[in-house]
Amino acid sequence: MMEDHDDFAFEPIPGLPEHLPKGEKLLWQGSPQWRALARSAFHVRKVAAYFGIVLLWQVASARSAGATAAEMLLSSAWLAGIALASIGILCLLAFLYARATIYTLTTRRIVIRSGLALPVTLNLPLSLIETASLAKPTGGAGSIALTVTKPNRVAFLVLWPNARPGYVTNPQPMLRCIVDAGSVASLLARTLEEETGFKGRAPARGTVTAEGAVGHTPAGATLAA
Repeated sequence: MMEDHDDFAFEPIPGLPEHLPKGEKLLWQGSPQWRALARSAFHVRKVAAYFGIVLLWQVASARSAGATAAEMLLSSAWLAGIALASIGILCLLAFLYARATIYTLTTRRIVIRSGLALPVTLNLPLSLIETASLAKPTGGAGSIALTVTKPNRVAFLVLWPNARPGYVTNPQPMLRCIVDAGSVASLLARTLEEETGFKGRAPARGTVTAEGAVGHTPAGATLAA
C-alpha cells in the first residue's frame, strides 16, 4: 500500500526550516496563485499567442496552395497538439512551483522557500531591505519586489521564479502573484519601520520604502540561501 509522502515534513512550521527564535513572531504567510504565476513567470498567454499565429499562418498557406478543408485540418492537427502539450506543461510547472513556494514575513525577516527537485530557503533579514515595490495587482494577485542593500546579492537563477523580471544583473527577490498584495505591502512597511527604528517615507505610486534600512545592517546579519 502506497503512503503519502511530504517532502517538507522536516519543517517545524511550513515554509520555515526551524522554529523561530524567542522574541520573533510570525506575521504572515502566503503562496503564489498558480494561474497568475503561469501568466507572469511561465508566459502561457504569450506561448498560446505564438502558436495561434503559427497555426493561422499554416492554415492560410495551405489554403493558398489549394488544400481541402480536410487536408488543412490534418496538417494543423499536429501543431495544435504540440501547442496544447506545451501550454499544459507550463501550467503544470506553475502549479507545482506555486504549491512548493511559501513566503513568510516575521517581525525580523522575510523567508522564501521554493524549488521542486532542489528546494531552496532564502533568509532575508528586514534590516537588509532597502525598498519594497508593489506591482499593480492584476487578476486579483500582485507582487512585491525587494531591493537589498549592497553588496548583498542573490543569484537570479537561485531566486527564479521569485525574482523581479528584467533584473538579471542586479536580482531583486519577489513575493510573486500573492493574494491581497496591497495589505501585505502595508504590513511589510509597518514591520520595516518598527524593525529599523526609522520612519519611512509615505508610499508613492504603490512603492513601499524604508529609509532607515539603508546602512542599518546589524553585526552578523547575512543574506543566505
